[in-house]
Amino acid sequence: MSAKEFELVLLLIGVAVALGAVARRLAVPYPVLLVVAGFLLGVQDWTIDYALPPWVVFNAFLPPLLYAAAFNTNWSAFRGQFRAIVLLAVGLVLFTTGLVAWAAHDWLGMGWGPAFVLGAVVSPPDAVAAAAVAARVPLPRTVVTLLEGESLVNDASALVCYTVAVGAVVTGGVSGVEVAAKFLLVPSGGLLLGLAGGWLVCHLHRWLDRHDLADSKLHITLTLLTPFALYLPAEHLHVSGVLAAVAGGLYVGSQAERVFAAELMVEARAVWESMEFILNAVIFTLVGFTYSAIRQQIKDGSSPWELAVAAGTVALVLIVSRILWVFPGAYVPRWLDHKLCGCREPYPPANAVAVVAWTGMRGVVSLAAALALPEKTATGQDFPDRGLIQFLTFWAVFATLVGQGLTLPYVIRWLRVKQFPHLKVHPPGVSPTD
Repeated sequence: MSAKEFELVLLLIGVAVALGAVARRLAVPYPVLLVVAGFLLGVQDWTIDYALPPWVVFNAFLPPLLYAAAFNTNWSAFRGQFRAIVLLAVGLVLFTTGLVAWAAHDWLGMGWGPAFVLGAVVSPPDAVAAAAVAARVPLPRTVVTLLEGESLVNDASALVCYTVAVGAVVTGGVSGVEVAAKFLLVPSGGLLLGLAGGWLVCHLHRWLDRHDLADSKLHITLTLLTPFALYLPAEHLHVSGVLAAVAGGLYVGSQAERVFAAELMVEARAVWESMEFILNAVIFTLVGFTYSAIRQQIKDGSSPWELAVAAGTVALVLIVSRILWVFPGAYVPRWLDHKLCGCREPYPPANAVAVVAWTGMRGVVSLAAALALPEKTATGQDFPDRGLIQFLTFWAVFATLVGQGLTLPYVIRWLRVKQFPHLKVHPPGVSPTD
């Protein structure tokens, strides 16, 4: 890191502190203001051109943020929403990838290969954005659990789609066996590694306490290292580091009351909340800051109007695809339960389903995946539409995060979401926990 880049990081943290206070005053999710501020800073003549390094996002920012979100997730509530979470985190990701690819091919003239890469890149809503929005707007706890659970798992399925699509473009094609292996082995390997790592971490904390070898500082430092100890080995083994961090966070979080003393939990929570704020502040501001470098990658001579239409098309498809999936996904499985199993589970209120359909904010994972695209294919040719994919991804993130993030409180107020009783959207046979 150069001296200018270090000064930039300090500037962004200072801006984030000021904007955090403004966001609290305006009662809006702070990632929205951070992205806008980063964009406005990035287009100034006096700022440096800076492209967000993808490895920094995936290896430095993503593990602790995913782990923290999973740690704070109620396991019982997560399990109660499991079917709905899988439908969103896997089914919706695949549906969105296909719909965006079709639109990019038929409407924007992209080849099928890069079109599917674009679909995989922009398909997953962002875990950090979902958590930030959920903390700032009045939502029923069940809806919050569903949104956070979806955003914890969908990165894994989207990154598998991304790997397959990029591999097909780079090498000219992939076999069905290879695709099946990636969709089966990569997620399951990450889950197993994460659960095993979480179990080992819990036993390590207990062992240190039992032999009086650690104080609170050492325990907290160990918790800070845990996400990387779960994520990085999984990535080196070519399984899902995302699911390893999530599974480990869920396991350790479910055991926290038996592993950590109450005083330690208070100290650790203060450290983690400060670290999460700093990481979020830097990463969301850098999302906006990266625009100038991305704009320079457009080499096909497209006019500003053509680029604006393309960006609007992708953002619209993302919003519509989620609405098209969420409503049938909320009601069809319960209808089938009733017809096939005789289960009479209540249908969720339409206003709650509408809120879930409107909370599809994209974030830093999508942008990092776009920036990580290889420059060349296996034949030495330029990766097709690489600059356009990065450009469209940036505006998909900007449009959904800023547009939907700012309007969500008004949508909730308009739909009167607080006026319905407890949502019963758990699978049949599982009792609600909230």
